[in-house]
Amino acid sequence: MATATTTLPASPLSMVDTNVFVSALYSEEVQHPAAYRFVTQAESPDANLCITPQIVTEFYSTITNPRRVTSAFSVEEALQEVEKILAYPGITLLPVPIETIRRWIVLARQYQVSRGDIFDTQLVATMLEHQVRRLYTFNVDDFIIYPDIEVLEPPTL
Repeated sequence: MATATTTLPASPLSMVDTNVFVSALYSEEVQHPAAYRFVTQAESPDANLCITPQIVTEFYSTITNPRRVTSAFSVEEALQEVEKILAYPGITLLPVPIETIRRWIVLARQYQVSRGDIFDTQLVATMLEHQVRRLYTFNVDDFIIYPDIEVLEPPTL
């Protein structure tokens, strides 16, 4: 698990990765119980969770793709699921300022990121721009190279 090593103050927000939302939606997913419990925390305004436009877009792309999920959602159904996420009072949608692009360029160069891994790098760059230091994901290994963030799986309770 990566741990924060930066001197910047950490935000009280925690980022939630796309795969957590997808697992919360599909009951046949192994991580569904943990993901569902975790995501429903967002019903409370005190949840202190955040997402980015990229996460919303990846979520939509995943749940409408029959090659990625067991039963793909129609366009309208998927848009309704996106709106549900955006309506949670405990989730903040973070903007992606231009500085984020500059930061992911630096990170990509530093960690020699290529191909689809650049999407995770952009997510980390957005987090760092907003001083968010904690990420919840089921793909912990995808983020282990970034020492400035703490990467956790949603608890299984």
